[in-house]
Amino acid sequence: MRVLILHNRYQVRGGEDSVVEEESNLLRSHGVEIDRIVVDNDSIHGVRKKVSTAFDSVYSWTARRMVAAKLAQFRPDVVHAHNLFPRLSPSVFDAARDARVPVVQTIHNYRLVCANGLLFRAGQVCEQCVGRSFGWPAVVHGCYRGSRIGSATVSLMTAVHRGLGTWKNKVARYIVLTEFVRDLMVSREVLPSDRIVVKPNAVADLGKGEGRGGYALFVGRLSPEKGVRPLLETWKENSPPVRLRIAGDGPLRPEVEAVAGKHNIEYLGPVSKGCVRDLMRDAMVLMIPSLWYEGLPVVVPEAFSASLPIVASNLGSLGTLIAPEETGLLVSPGNAASLCEAVTKLHESPLLQSRMRARAREVYEHLYRPESNLKLLLSIYDEARSAVGCVS
Repeated sequence: MRVLILHNRYQVRGGEDSVVEEESNLLRSHGVEIDRIVVDNDSIHGVRKKVSTAFDSVYSWTARRMVAAKLAQFRPDVVHAHNLFPRLSPSVFDAARDARVPVVQTIHNYRLVCANGLLFRAGQVCEQCVGRSFGWPAVVHGCYRGSRIGSATVSLMTAVHRGLGTWKNKVARYIVLTEFVRDLMVSREVLPSDRIVVKPNAVADLGKGEGRGGYALFVGRLSPEKGVRPLLETWKENSPPVRLRIAGDGPLRPEVEAVAGKHNIEYLGPVSKGCVRDLMRDAMVLMIPSLWYEGLPVVVPEAFSASLPIVASNLGSLGTLIAPEETGLLVSPGNAASLCEAVTKLHESPLLQSRMRARAREVYEHLYRPESNLKLLLSIYDEARSAVGCVS
């Protein structure tokens, strides 16, 4: 099988960029021939370039010609698209259609219904643009990088292609990471239900842990949407019976550093992947107190790999990723008392911890181990190839 991968890298490297690289390497290691068109935004400087890029994000003839040339040269069986905004644009679907090559599109964020891709604004979940033909609220609030012009561009791109039927007619299969995203896209009639497949991202095996350190762990970006403030409040005001260790960096770092060494809170700063592995294997529980609709945080499959239970907000995808009393506990978003109660419950029940650890590892083996995940991805490619005649 030959697969052409399309991706517009982010200016600040993020999870999607890592997924594209790791998935490409996984396919190569199992005999799939890969070619890629990967672009970035580094050359977008000056008013004229920014204006032309804004128009191209809606429909780029340059990207269409570039992809058409690659299709003629590489002759893939499948095109797998990831992030197309802003330089590739949905025009690449037309190049694939002309070459009679099916397209698989991975939906990594909420950009089809939200200009900033997060469904989060002013410190809380926001769905004001969901279901609208054009995202006027995003323009008013400047949701895309604080820019009304940028927000109008993103909203125009999604609106134009919704009107043209691009999302419903030019992609053979969509990959979403969780059932929550699937339900959202189907219920709001954004994507056709018969073309959506749920496939989470794979992660390497961290190795089973035993939780000998007995601490609660937070790993991630120190930012408001991640629920860092309610997490700190939990330990400052409610005093759970275990130590909290925090690893990561971000805009709320000064607030974390201000309480580090107090209230049984320890701040570790940014840490390496190897350190994350060791921390997860020794932790009693992983904390994910997010206040927004997470996609699939990489720490979830990593924790399951390490046999680590999770306490998470019962919000968005997290509510479908963590099975209560099986792989973790779900709590009310932003509720410090609820977080404390869940941590205390785990601390006082070694038997519950043991049962959750075993089940978390089982889930990893079934869904997130690279070999198991690859089988599902290849089956999606096969479905797309079979459906190519049905895509207009």
